[in-house]
Amino acid sequence: MSADGSTPVATLPPRTTTLTQRAGKVRRRLSNPWASGIAIVLAILWTLPTLGLFISSFREQADINRTGWWTIFGNILTGDASFTLDNYDAALNGSSTNLSQFFVNSIVITLPSVIIPISVALLAAYAFAWIEFPGRDWLFVVVFALQVVPIQVTMIPLLRQYVNWGLAGSFWTVWLSHSIFALPLAIFLLHNFMKEIPRSLVEAATVDGAGHVKIFFRVVFPLMVPAIAAFGIFQFLWVWNDLLVALVFVGGQPSVAPLTVRVAELSGTRGGAWHLLSAGAFISMIVPLVVFLSLQRYFVRGLLAGSVKG
Repeated sequence: MSADGSTPVATLPPRTTTLTQRAGKVRRRLSNPWASGIAIVLAILWTLPTLGLFISSFREQADINRTGWWTIFGNILTGDASFTLDNYDAALNGSSTNLSQFFVNSIVITLPSVIIPISVALLAAYAFAWIEFPGRDWLFVVVFALQVVPIQVTMIPLLRQYVNWGLAGSFWTVWLSHSIFALPLAIFLLHNFMKEIPRSLVEAATVDGAGHVKIFFRVVFPLMVPAIAAFGIFQFLWVWNDLLVALVFVGGQPSVAPLTVRVAELSGTRGGAWHLLSAGAFISMIVPLVVFLSLQRYFVRGLLAGSVKG
């Protein structure tokens, strides 16, 4: 109570008050009807091409060549609309396309390219966060700085090294490349998340006689699940949709090329076969769509989670 007998009023620091006012102002601007209307219009414009591609993938080749995809709505009302799954069958199993083999290659490339960098980054992040060793801060700065190195400048040296090792044209080249390119960001994100874990938890486990291995698997790893899920989804989408790395390191090897390389080839060699291209495009995007839509809540939770801050 103040000297004059009145109850003191808690006041926020000026900087905190300013930030709060700015956040409220931005929130009001983004939630007004005009902003919502613009967002809806942008969403419709963004979705229309995808909707047209999706409808075309189920239309017969003669219908695609004769009329636009938007005419299907009028045909539905008159009962003249016809759909077919032959485009997907031809794209997956046709001798000139054979996307089923490249679909399997994409899975074989993507899964290790997600598991390897996350496993290595978790161990590195733990070392940077909880193990004292000489030069730790400088080494972490170097890892952080590697994020700004464009992957394009590393491709020729890496390709030469793979040729010297006899790995060119194999899955190892894309596994190693995606792991190398992902590690700086993975270590940085997981380290920042790991540092939010209260030191008292680690110190209590140490007092109970736990070593670093037991602390990592029993204390730290369970708390890291949201961050691991978020980065895993991000890396999965990046690797599955990658064209540049696969094109450079596996070249034209059909036995190891992913789906994106084959669809890009089809757009050049069969640019007029819209019934195959539209079906192939949706075959290549169906897995990322399923992964993102089914796991988006873990993705958002991992991005927003602050673990158990002390």
